[in-house]
Amino acid sequence: MIRRSFRWLDERLGAASFARRSLDKIFPDHWSFMIGEIALYAFLILILTGVFLSFFYVPDVAVTTYRGPYEALRGQEVSRAYDSVLRLSFEVRAGLVFRQIHHWAALVMIGAVAAHAARVFFTGAFRKPRDVNWMLGMTLLILTLAIGFAGYSLPDDLLSGTGLRIAYSIALSIPVIGTWLAFLVFGGEYPAPDILNRLFVIHIFILPALIAGVLTVHLALVWHQKHTNFPGRGLTESRISGERLWPRYAFKSVGLLFALLGILSALGGLAQINPVWLYGPYRPSAVSGGSQPDWYLGWLEGALRLFPNWEVRLFGYEIPNPFFPAVALPGIVFTIMFLWPAIERRITGDRASHNLLQFPRDVPWRTALGMAVLTFVVVLTLAGGNDIIAATLNVSVEGITRFLRVAVLVLPVVAFGLTHRIATRLRDRREHPVSAARPHVIRRTTSGGFETPDDH
Repeated sequence: MIRRSFRWLDERLGAASFARRSLDKIFPDHWSFMIGEIALYAFLILILTGVFLSFFYVPDVAVTTYRGPYEALRGQEVSRAYDSVLRLSFEVRAGLVFRQIHHWAALVMIGAVAAHAARVFFTGAFRKPRDVNWMLGMTLLILTLAIGFAGYSLPDDLLSGTGLRIAYSIALSIPVIGTWLAFLVFGGEYPAPDILNRLFVIHIFILPALIAGVLTVHLALVWHQKHTNFPGRGLTESRISGERLWPRYAFKSVGLLFALLGILSALGGLAQINPVWLYGPYRPSAVSGGSQPDWYLGWLEGALRLFPNWEVRLFGYEIPNPFFPAVALPGIVFTIMFLWPAIERRITGDRASHNLLQFPRDVPWRTALGMAVLTFVVVLTLAGGNDIIAATLNVSVEGITRFLRVAVLVLPVVAFGLTHRIATRLRDRREHPVSAARPHVIRRTTSGGFETPDDH
């Protein structure tokens, strides 16, 4: 009966031939290609843990009295949102573990998306015909930063509330539309009563749907365009080397999912993160000492701390200081990143389609530029903790800030020069990290499938 049912479907839908072609897809066997899968699996884990957390979280700033088991806060007035997070942490069975798994998974996903984008950049995987996928990747990076910040702000503790206040100030700093934008997002003058409700909807409905949509289109394009591969003996733009989807690659990928789930579960149970009970409930008049955002927004915090106290008046509008480091700088950086395939195509004049990747040493100027940008971001991230660094080294915050203002301009130039020199020398030696053994070569057929030399 099962055989007849499948035969009935296959006669009408052609499902069997499609399944055979799909299972015969080839994927390169290189660890760097698994970074994108880590981001995908972290997203799935975020959805699963987020569904559990949403059963208990209350997005409400209405004041209540905490009467839970955490004695240090018992009897204090807190928001219902903060009270629900404390209940999740101390009263709901496995609630704290799920909270911490969710937080760790968010950090891993954002890190994996950023690392995947860096791998694509340094290996030239964004070149034609994959420039659209590069733009989708940049969109995904922005969406993951946004969903991370939205989720980080939901507990309504003193640390996340400080971050929300900074975000409100950044929105207000935008000329002309700033006040309208701040009112639209926050629902009124800060602290607005509707902000947690809006963030909750954005965090669990809008942004996950957008991320899922971008991921679906991204994976569909990867499936349609086939995968890239590193250069190797016997490989050309029309050949690909790797493992078929079924069974080895599928089992390897599923194994990665379970390994990631195990690591995140261990972190959730053993490594404390975001202990909101230590920060206390949010008070608009208070700021906790040593406030630091999660690492993925440390560069934005550092830009705010390092930028000089400049304000400009143009066309009758005052442009406040936060606009330049928190709106203009990220806007310029992400715009260049979005348009980079077109920019490099204009610089190099290379308009051909490519399926073979480039080793970073093969394009020294691009590799050096990427390292300069990474150095710039790292220095800004360190600047986001200038007060912590100053207290640790027992020096003044002003001294650390002056040093980092110089470093953020000088170190990227130094990184560019050193990287360019190293990459050029490695390229000139013509030594590449590939095996001397002849790879198993599989040629693309005109029908979109694959054939091995043994098929002839």
